[in-house]
Amino acid sequence: MTRTRTIGILIFDGVEELDFVGPYEVFTMSNEVHGHEGRERPDKVILISEKCGAITGAKGMTVDAHASMADAPALDLLLVPGGIGTRREARNQVLLQWIAKVSPGCEWVTSVCTGSLLLCMAGSAKGKRITTHRDFISTLRQTGNAAAVLEDVRYVRDGNVVTAAGVSAGIDMALWLVGQMHGEDHARNTQRAMQYDPSPPYAASV
Repeated sequence: MTRTRTIGILIFDGVEELDFVGPYEVFTMSNEVHGHEGRERPDKVILISEKCGAITGAKGMTVDAHASMADAPALDLLLVPGGIGTRREARNQVLLQWIAKVSPGCEWVTSVCTGSLLLCMAGSAKGKRITTHRDFISTLRQTGNAAAVLEDVRYVRDGNVVTAAGVSAGIDMALWLVGQMHGEDHARNTQRAMQYDPSPPYAASV
């Protein structure tokens, strides 16, 4: 029997939109695929902000959170996206303390792009091998909170901490997490339902 999970995606002003929208699509599409496969939709996927209400992303998208940090239910999976707003949130003790509080109860603690900075500052990535956006590698290394910051990888798993590189890498990570939670065949069916088969243009351009 498929286990029911609550997946919480943290959002904040200045969040990079695809960092959270990409994984949100993966997790919610996984639920759709469960329905097509004759099962109940097992996962509750919620957007969480510090005070609920609307946030404005790095590219101007406005999104309403489903819950505040104070009202959010217990989480099985926490995803912390990146974006220019992480530089400000890295000094937000309310947000960092919330990450530190909820992380120990999670099956998976994850980030996309510079969201790994917030995991480091909250202590959730302490002593872990992690990654981040290629342009943020050296900056994250200087914090000294992680065992290693890896480059040239799409995502890194160290224990129950999984971190993805920049922006689109969050989709790859989320599909891998779906495979861990619900099986590889289901993850492949989710990928197929999304028609996610990247073939970017100009890949051979010099």
